[in-house]
Amino acid sequence: MAITAAMVKELRESTGAGMMDAKKALTETDGDMEAAVDWLRTKGLAKAAKKSGRVAAEGLVALAVTDGKGVAIEMNSETDFVAKNADFQKLVSDIAEVALETGENVEVVKAAHLNGKKVEDVITDAIARIGENMTLRRMHLLSGDTLVHYVHNAAAEGMGKIGVLVALKGADNGIGKQVAMHIAATNPAALSEADLDPAIVEKERQVQIDIARESGKPEQVIEKMIEGRMKKFVAEVTLLNQQFVINPDVTVAQAAKDAGVEITGFVRMEVGEGIEKKEEDFAAEVAKTAAGN
Repeated sequence: MAITAAMVKELRESTGAGMMDAKKALTETDGDMEAAVDWLRTKGLAKAAKKSGRVAAEGLVALAVTDGKGVAIEMNSETDFVAKNADFQKLVSDIAEVALETGENVEVVKAAHLNGKKVEDVITDAIARIGENMTLRRMHLLSGDTLVHYVHNAAAEGMGKIGVLVALKGADNGIGKQVAMHIAATNPAALSEADLDPAIVEKERQVQIDIARESGKPEQVIEKMIEGRMKKFVAEVTLLNQQFVINPDVTVAQAAKDAGVEITGFVRMEVGEGIEKKEEDFAAEVAKTAAGN
């Protein structure tokens, strides 16, 4: 039976298998779609290592919180389809709990045990079972008197595309969730000016210098322009100095003060941040495969 591109595409979408794996499965089963799915499942463990080279830029951020301590982890998959898979979501939730208990960094979490096996091995088993590359990419711990967590567009309890933790000094009376929602929306670079990465500040300063000099104004005027623009920049990218989205008449710091708390830290984690996603042209991929490349 002739194996068509449409058949390969259908099998890939239903299983998350790679192009060559899907084509091989259909060839081995004479185009029988159900048999091809079973063939891929039986070959899962053998293919797990190959899947590790594929870009995993989708997935979920999960949050776990206990008394005065919270963690955010990012677990990546290749497709959003898998991020909606109940098995994957359970795995992410379990790993978040392990990270909260034992985590210092990702490598420590991978070496920790989950249900009698190393987390790293549990992930490998899931790659074979579900059929996509998966990676525990990063984690961030946060502690404080009071920890508030928020997930934007939650896919399941405690996990979604954007997760936020906020540490407060003082008892939360509802301001914590409002601040967490603000952080999800505005993505501040740091808590305060003192916490800003000097490289980010210097890069912005150079941009503003170039812009100001294009104006042709005297140097002393340019210096004042840059000073004003840098103050504006700091106010825009630091959480405490941003205008509060709930009430733009006050800063986030002032809103917290009015509520009787102090914001001491935050974590905002979004799925796929900083990952270069390769855009695939399916027709070109089919042609390349057919040519034996």
